[in-house]
Amino acid sequence: MTKHIFVTGGVVSSLGKGLNSASIGMLLESRGLKVGLQKFDPYVNVDPGTMSPYEHGEVYVTEDGAETDLDLGHYERYTNAVMSKNCNWTTGSIYFSVITKERKGEYLGKTIQVIPHVTNEIKDCIQKVDDEDLDVVISEIGGITGDIESHPFVEAIRQLGQDIGKENALYIHLTLIPYLRAADEIKTKPTQHSVGQLRQLGIQPDILICRTEKPIGDEIRDKISLFCNIEKESIIEEMDVKPILYEIPLVLKEQGLDQLIIKKLRLDTEGHRENIHEYNQGFDEWLSMIQTLKKPEFSTEIAVVGKYIEHQSSYESIYESLIHGGVGNNAKVVERRVEAEDIEKDGVEAHLKGCKGILVPGGFGERGISGKVEAIRYARENNIPFLGICLGMHCAVIEFAKNVCGLSGANSTEFDTKAAHPVISLLEEQLNVEFKGGTMRLGAQPCKLKHDTKVYDAYNMDLISERHRHRYEFNNNYQEQLENKGMVFSGVSPDNRLVEIVELKDHPWFVAVQFHPEFKSKPTKPHPLFRDFIKASLQTQ
Repeated sequence: MTKHIFVTGGVVSSLGKGLNSASIGMLLESRGLKVGLQKFDPYVNVDPGTMSPYEHGEVYVTEDGAETDLDLGHYERYTNAVMSKNCNWTTGSIYFSVITKERKGEYLGKTIQVIPHVTNEIKDCIQKVDDEDLDVVISEIGGITGDIESHPFVEAIRQLGQDIGKENALYIHLTLIPYLRAADEIKTKPTQHSVGQLRQLGIQPDILICRTEKPIGDEIRDKISLFCNIEKESIIEEMDVKPILYEIPLVLKEQGLDQLIIKKLRLDTEGHRENIHEYNQGFDEWLSMIQTLKKPEFSTEIAVVGKYIEHQSSYESIYESLIHGGVGNNAKVVERRVEAEDIEKDGVEAHLKGCKGILVPGGFGERGISGKVEAIRYARENNIPFLGICLGMHCAVIEFAKNVCGLSGANSTEFDTKAAHPVISLLEEQLNVEFKGGTMRLGAQPCKLKHDTKVYDAYNMDLISERHRHRYEFNNNYQEQLENKGMVFSGVSPDNRLVEIVELKDHPWFVAVQFHPEFKSKPTKPHPLFRDFIKASLQTQ
C-alpha cells in the first residue's frame, strides 16, 4: 500500500515547506522509490488562477492544464513526479466540492459539518494521488500550525494517519530556531510552542526539520528532544543555503533524513533495486549541477523586463530556468530585473544598456506594455539575444508590426478593442463570430516545428509539447505581411491554425513563444530554449 508523508510548518511562514517536500521526494527517489507530491493551501480561492501575482506569486500550470501553487514547480524540478489537477487543493476547492455534493443531494439530507464531511473530502483528495506504482505520497499542508484556516487540513491528516495505520503515515514538522544576535543565543521556545500546538491538534511529529542560521549543537538538540517529545536522531538541522537552494537535498541527506524516513515507514528499498541505478545517476547529475553553479567558467547578464518584478515569486520559474540555462552552458546568469514601467519613465538605455540578453515574460493587462515593446525594439535593433514568453510574444509581434511593417495602429485587442491592426486577438474576433467570453488555453498542447530555424536547432524535433496559459492568439490575417518583412513563423499547431513560435531571420537569436517553456525546465535538464538563449548571450559578448 502507498505510504504517506505529511509536511507541516510552524512559527512563521516562508520557511520552505515546498522546497523541503521536493527535496524529500528527491532523496526517496535516489533510494529507488517512486513518489507523488501534492499541496494543500488554506486560502478560500478555488485556485490561484485569478489571484494577483503580488498576492500569490506565479501560477504554475500542469500538463493537464490545472492552475496551481508555485510549489508544484519545485516538486517537478526536484523529482521525476508529474503534477496534475489532483496535486493542488485549496479550502475553496474543498468547500466547493462539498457544497456541490450537498446541492445534488449526495449527503441524503444530512447536516453538513467540518467533521466529518469537510475532513472526509480532504482525505479523499489526499488519496486521489495514490497509485499502485507509487511507494510514497508527500502532502504539504500550507499555512502555519495554529492558524484557524489550516485546522481542517491538520484534522484530516490526523484522521488519515489513524485510518491507514501508524506504519503507513509519517508527520514531518518544519520549524524555526531563531538566533538572537543581541543576546547571542539560539532560542527553542518558538519551536516548543509550535510542536505543542500540533500536539494539541492530535499530531505528534515524527521528524522535526529545524531552520536555523547557526548550528544548533547537541545541547540544543537535547532540549528540543526533551520538550517536544521527539527522538534526538529525528531532529534535523537545516542551515540556510542561499543562494544555491538546490543544495537542500544534500543538507538533508548528510544528516540521514532519507534513511530515517525509510526506517520509520518500513519502506522496502531492496525491492526497488532496479530503479536505484537510474536515480543515482540523476543524483550524480545533481551534484555536478551544483558544482557548476559554484564554479562556472563563464558569466552573462540577462535583463528580465516584467510587470511584477518587485515580487520575487511572480517569475519564480523564469528565474530558475535562467539558472538552468546557465548550467547548460557552464555559466553564471546574473539577472537584471527591470520594471517595464521604469523603461517608460526613464527610457530604454537607462535600464538595458550593457545587458547581454533580454527576456520579456508573460502577464496580463495593459500596464507596462509600451515599456516591454520598447525593450523588444532595443533587442531587435541592437542584435541582443531575445526570448519572449506568452505576453512577450504578443509584444514582439506588436513591435515588429509597428516598427518594421509600418502598421502604426498595431496592437492586441486585450489592450485596445478597436485597434486599427489587431495583430493579436481572440480567435472569435479573427473569425468574426459572436464573442463567447474567452476561456484560456491551458496545459500541454502540441506544436510542429519548421526545419532550418533556431527553434528546430534547439529542440531537434519535428513535434514538441509545451504548456500554455493564455486567451489571445496571433491574428493569422497578418501572417503574410509580417513574413514578407522577415518574421519567421517557426512553430504552429498541427492543424496550422495557431501560431506558437515566431523568430527573426536577420538576428543572432530572436525567439518568441506563445507557451511557457519555464514550466518544463529542470536544473539537470535545462529547457532547450533557455539553454540556447543563454548560449547566444555568451556568443555575443
